[in-house]
Amino acid sequence: MIPLRKKKTLLPELLLATLAALAGYGLDGQRCGAAEPEQPYQPTWNSLSTRHTPQWLRDGKFGIYTHWGVYAVPAMGPNATWYANIAYYNPDSSERKHWEQTYGPLEKFGYKDFIPQFTGAKFNAEEWADLFQKAGARFAGPVAEHHDGFAMWDTKYSEWNAAKMGPKRDVVGELAAAIKKRGMKYVAAFHHAESWLYFPTFDKRYDCGDPRYSGLYGFIHEKDALPTKAFLDLWKNKIVEVIDNYDPDLIWFDNGLELITDVYKQDMLAYYYNKAAARQKEVVVTYKRNTLPPGTGLLDLERGQEADLTYYDWITDSTVDVGRGWGYVKGLGFKTLDNLVDNLVDRVSKNGYLLLNVGPMADGTIPDEAKALLLGMGRWLQVNGEAIYGTTPWVTAGEGPTRLTQRGDFNERNDLRYTGQDIRFTVKGNNLYATALDWPGEKLLIRSLAPRWESWTGWPGLYPSEIVSITMLGDGRELKWEMTKAGLSIETPKTKPCEHAFVFKIVRRNPF
Repeated sequence: MIPLRKKKTLLPELLLATLAALAGYGLDGQRCGAAEPEQPYQPTWNSLSTRHTPQWLRDGKFGIYTHWGVYAVPAMGPNATWYANIAYYNPDSSERKHWEQTYGPLEKFGYKDFIPQFTGAKFNAEEWADLFQKAGARFAGPVAEHHDGFAMWDTKYSEWNAAKMGPKRDVVGELAAAIKKRGMKYVAAFHHAESWLYFPTFDKRYDCGDPRYSGLYGFIHEKDALPTKAFLDLWKNKIVEVIDNYDPDLIWFDNGLELITDVYKQDMLAYYYNKAAARQKEVVVTYKRNTLPPGTGLLDLERGQEADLTYYDWITDSTVDVGRGWGYVKGLGFKTLDNLVDNLVDRVSKNGYLLLNVGPMADGTIPDEAKALLLGMGRWLQVNGEAIYGTTPWVTAGEGPTRLTQRGDFNERNDLRYTGQDIRFTVKGNNLYATALDWPGEKLLIRSLAPRWESWTGWPGLYPSEIVSITMLGDGRELKWEMTKAGLSIETPKTKPCEHAFVFKIVRRNPF
């Protein structure tokens, strides 16, 4: 038992200690260390796999990004972004022959010598963002750095960037401001993991083997050497700098993450996800193939799509041109608007999203053909966006005679032509949207919606008493329909409300 005289000395001290702690000071009058902010994510795969796809992406579905860099100067294909890599590595390639016939020997004219011609004189971030918004994109942004090592923002980690050379503009920063101002989410794409391999820095015959230019071409190393700590630090630091300065909502990664160790990927992801949590926003990271564990990011399929409905979501990066240009390529040609619209609908019906690429010219001009395609998508979405934005997949993606022959990456077919009997489904609330990928004629028969008694068929079916009304988006008048054993038969409007992919809106209710 404490004597009374001791209590008189201890109580004031306890009271002072309590008040001091509440005020953030110790008994010695020194400021206590501030409590660390809560970190929802730890740099472990177990912790990072608890993230989920943001609702804004699940609702938005469609985005646009741009491959614009030094590679826009030669603008040679079939893949503009790999032109320099092939020319440096392969003396017998058509790329090397074109290089030397056009610019002179590679030993005297290197990739760095294109930079003064990369003027960006007509680059206008506001015009780009306005075009993307009119196209119906809900998220957009640039490639922040491609394999070539030339950063498109004002980075402290290299003098070889667009703010100090070429355009002398902070492209990433200007686009971030313009895109966010229009209410779109912001995308920053990174390809720089593969910069370790892009140039033969071990070859002293070329400028890439000169340490004076390592800020562009990358660290000099032996041909088969693994990435060094200095390279990995630079890889992560550049991403963190963009996160801190430009606050992207989506970070997209190209191939190359297999070169990055788990520790660096975990640290980068934890930093990004925790930064977003502190900013009270939801973000997403994409990856290709098996370079991140399941659940830690969103799977990206390059120029591909799933053949059937999946119970995981995914995204496609595709491009408006017909080849593998990515960056602007002279005379490459473009896809049709019908192809772009059909493939957007197909992906959304299968639980996917679309990130569509445009390659601007060296002066910052977006080609007229690309503009026309984007504006055409915007017109279609103005009429039919109700069946895309804010929807979810149904229990089946669709039906019809035209099917992809393979799944995953690189299964796009520019020659694939869907018919009026190729139908894709999405749902929102009580509405079921059935999109015919071409004009079906006077009547559309949806076989999947015939009532089914045998559950093993796997066909969903509808009760006739479920259907309240059927209209076509862009027309709005109720259409005549009947349920038959063959399926739901719908009379089409007399005139087409749009030029591509026609959406039947089926309003449903409880049938009893």
